[in-house]
Amino acid sequence: MDRADYQDIINEYKEQVRVLKAQISELEDACKSKDAALKRSLQKLEHTTQDLDKANDEIKKQSE
Repeated sequence: MDRADYQDIINEYKEQVRVLKAQISELEDACKSKDAALKRSLQKLEHTTQDLDKANDEIKKQSE
């Protein structure tokens, strides 16, 4: 193999690395978005559970 062939292989690898870095970045962004959505959902669930507990306590007080 001559030097030009090696240079072509190196350039191809560099392009593959660039593509993979872009894909990693996209996946990291998607993961961050998913984490944020999960956090919001968990907070909603916690607030709903607290509201349910309060409502159950009030129902118990009224039934006594």
